[in-house]
Amino acid sequence: MSKFTRRRFIQLGGASLLAAGAAAGGDSPKSGPDRTAAINDGYLRKAALPEPKGPRVVVLGGGWGGLTMARYLKKFNPAFDVVLVDRKSLFISCPLSNIWMADQIPMEFLSHSYLDAAKSNDYQFFHASAVDLDRASKRLYTDSGYIGYDYLVLAPGIDYDYARIGVTEIEEQYRLRTEYPGGFIDFSEHLAIKRKLHSFQGGNFVLTVPAGNYRCMAAPYERACMAAAIFKKRDIKAKVLLLDMNADIRIKKDGFRRAFSTFYPDMIEYMPATEISGVDLDKREVITDFDTIPFDDAVIYPPVRASRLIENFGLALSSSPQKEADVDQFKYHFRDDQHVYVVGDARPQPFSKSGNTAYSEAKYVAELIAAHAKGKEIPWRSPQTMCFSGVRIDPLEAMSIIAFYQYDKKEKTFEFDRVHMIEKWSVRNGQAGLAWGEGIFRDLFYS
Repeated sequence: MSKFTRRRFIQLGGASLLAAGAAAGGDSPKSGPDRTAAINDGYLRKAALPEPKGPRVVVLGGGWGGLTMARYLKKFNPAFDVVLVDRKSLFISCPLSNIWMADQIPMEFLSHSYLDAAKSNDYQFFHASAVDLDRASKRLYTDSGYIGYDYLVLAPGIDYDYARIGVTEIEEQYRLRTEYPGGFIDFSEHLAIKRKLHSFQGGNFVLTVPAGNYRCMAAPYERACMAAAIFKKRDIKAKVLLLDMNADIRIKKDGFRRAFSTFYPDMIEYMPATEISGVDLDKREVITDFDTIPFDDAVIYPPVRASRLIENFGLALSSSPQKEADVDQFKYHFRDDQHVYVVGDARPQPFSKSGNTAYSEAKYVAELIAAHAKGKEIPWRSPQTMCFSGVRIDPLEAMSIIAFYQYDKKEKTFEFDRVHMIEKWSVRNGQAGLAWGEGIFRDLFYS
């Protein structure tokens, strides 16, 4: 396979558009060489941004990590000219979306304006999609022109890896993504899942838990509780089949097991060590190594990988099964480039892929970049993982965990450190989770 490059992208893009014009019977100048030149000019022109008044830091990706980077880069070095780039025009949070599905919070709680964030924190928001990266000239190419940078921070998130559950055909992957979305990337998926849960008429409802590191570790188990709570409230005769590709519940194990047996004993069937090898969409069956499991509806959350942008830009770690970025695990920059950094779900460290982890580590990396620009260094600091998991509704009751990480020099790996876990659910913890989310949204959008 040839390496993806800017020239290759433009060649393919121009050829595709010319072919589309020919298929439509177009023979005007817009479907000839002039059109190709126009396409090239569109990608090669400078983006419509004010000229930088200081070192420009471009942040690609407006999730929890990217928003935090943009906000704290300006805080740690007000001289930085910060540009946040995202293909979405509106931020809607994935963290806390499970309890939104169960009507415990309104949509307004999760949705916020990038323009408010940029105005409040004195940076620029640029609505565009990235198409290529030229590190030699320090240019990020987007569908609305290129942006030069002094530093670039990539926070592009995740993609699904359906091949790891035996679904390799493009048509089948498309059907799986649209008919049984995982609900951890685009909020259209969340809307579809909520509709499923509130219109389900009974039978087997399958939820899956991926293997590997995924976003977010406790979320699939919380989602099972919320699904069962919705069915219970609607008095639907339903069985929630929770197919876990892992040997056991990954986090808050005792708490989730007690919640399953206490609140939903006849509704949630937890099935650990279920290795999924295929999905028959026509028969509505999940195929495992030992059995086939029929379902009436489902939310199929496959294993995840880093956003394909990382691989397309030629920055993926070759040994990473999840195609994560090849960065220094303490400094977050690429090993051969101290001007390009990665935060959030696309970095290779085994830290939780949770919102608070991304928020915490982005603060550290923002401070790191500010120090590098001044020729200084700061010591490594562990990110903080904080997670609230709802188990019951009306009123919302939740469990929680706060944890850090430490590096084992002998084993050359990271492990949990200073773990504080509350596996006894309570209304107080449910309210604490809402206060946590509200505090972070206020910090990122309205400070």
